[in-house]
Amino acid sequence: MKRTLLILLTLVGMLPVRAQSEHSFEVAKNLDVFNSLYRQLDIFYVDTLEADKLIRIGINAMLQELDPYTVYYPEEKMSSLKMMTTGKYGGMGAYIRQRKDSTVIIQEPFADSPAAEAGLHVGDVLLKIDDKNLTGLNSTEVSELLRGEPGTTIVLRVQRPGEKKPRDFKITRRSIKKAPIPFYGLMEDAGYINLIEFTEGCAKDLRKAVIALKEKGAKSIIIDLRGNRGGLLNEAVDIVNLFVPKDLQIVEMKGKLAAVHHSYVTQNEPLDMEIPLVVLVDDDTASASEIVAGSLQDLDRAVVVGSNTYGKGLVQSSRELPYNGSLKLTTAKYYIPSGRCIQEIDYKQKRKEAEIYRETGRRVSLKDSVKSQIFHTAGGREVTESNGIKPDVEVKHDTIANVVFYISRDGIDELTDWGTKYVEKHPTIPAVKDFTITDEDYDTFKKMLKDSGFKYDQLSEKRLEDLKKTAEFEGYYEEAKEEFEALEKKLTHNLDRDMDKHQKNIRKLMANEVVKRYYYEAGAVEEAIKDDEDIEKALEVLHNESEYKKILSK
Repeated sequence: MKRTLLILLTLVGMLPVRAQSEHSFEVAKNLDVFNSLYRQLDIFYVDTLEADKLIRIGINAMLQELDPYTVYYPEEKMSSLKMMTTGKYGGMGAYIRQRKDSTVIIQEPFADSPAAEAGLHVGDVLLKIDDKNLTGLNSTEVSELLRGEPGTTIVLRVQRPGEKKPRDFKITRRSIKKAPIPFYGLMEDAGYINLIEFTEGCAKDLRKAVIALKEKGAKSIIIDLRGNRGGLLNEAVDIVNLFVPKDLQIVEMKGKLAAVHHSYVTQNEPLDMEIPLVVLVDDDTASASEIVAGSLQDLDRAVVVGSNTYGKGLVQSSRELPYNGSLKLTTAKYYIPSGRCIQEIDYKQKRKEAEIYRETGRRVSLKDSVKSQIFHTAGGREVTESNGIKPDVEVKHDTIANVVFYISRDGIDELTDWGTKYVEKHPTIPAVKDFTITDEDYDTFKKMLKDSGFKYDQLSEKRLEDLKKTAEFEGYYEEAKEEFEALEKKLTHNLDRDMDKHQKNIRKLMANEVVKRYYYEAGAVEEAIKDDEDIEKALEVLHNESEYKKILSK
């Protein structure tokens, strides 16, 4: 009996070693097959292969099977990775965009950047960088040419709309760091802070903003994380630390390897543990933003207002690769103070669903069979995992109208052109709080859009067409022909009607296009938050002390 038990224990102890050995063999075998396969192609394939291009396709296809955050950065793309993590890069400081006619234009210069100081305007068409002609290049390729070592100089040739001759601008590149807080200010007696990304030093910037707002009389703070897709985890922890005590665990990272297991604990004395806080979130609030919102919620330190967040609880780190490349890969999941992970999509599960579909033709959702686990905040409130951060106070928003969506996307060239003409006629505009789009402005833009032949998808027309085809196929169309024709007349594409019906939101697009040209990103943010439903709800919560405390103790 003892001998049998000893044999069983020995076999059990060998299982992990054997499994690891089998895995190592599979890795070595498949790498050998890949290497051999490519060599055979390179020698015998009828055409000469572009090794860089073909293998890059293979690498990207492999990584796409994992998750969207595991990405290969070759040497020429490393500036993008640096920009992502630090917010810094060497360049002239401007967003650029490709128009429908394939030209690349200045979309928005940054305040106090070389681009702004040189006098570049929104809408300027980029023609040449030094002796390099930009015709035929896309915006990504042009962006790479514009970036370079700080201190180096380029001559940029542009064609300004409305002018016959091109202009040359001599620009000295600088280290460009986007401001993580483009705007903060008082809204009634609440301090409002717009934090757009978690880059180096953003916690210090937010600390300064809070102090400045309190000196101006702020009795509470609203931190706006809507649209913030995250960044550096340590900055998120430091921001939480501004409002909670030292030595609290905020994030725990867990991965396959023990080396990636790590706890992030608050290191500093807090700035203010009493001031009422609201954190604004939406479905574009992700990663480090969710750590801030979720941790403050778990610790019952802030009321979260808005809509459900994105749900990214995955941690990425970078590994150096040969030839100055880098692999940004997912190495762990993070868990916030209540113990929950807010990762919405299980990519391993998604791969299994895809395999089932390939093998059986059936689409299944394995998530449907898994219930969200319940966790509790410091004060005992229930919170769930695997579905992002659910706000304490949810704000329902109207669905964006089709015409508004397509103007912001497919009509962006016309909007830019209208903005350029507006600036030509208006050397200055009032302060953002006093700026409005007049009826004359609106009519001018409406005419420009119509004259351009702007078209947009109207879902009701498409659905009606699909229904007609189905009715014809099933033999019902002739009986219902009159009803179909009557409905078709009512659903006819009518830009005039749709622009009149949804002009409030279209005017917001127009105002943003104008304001950013005079007041840069800070002005655009200030314009965007006028009549903001989430902010109105936040102020309502903050102005009702008993309701604020009730939410945090539910």
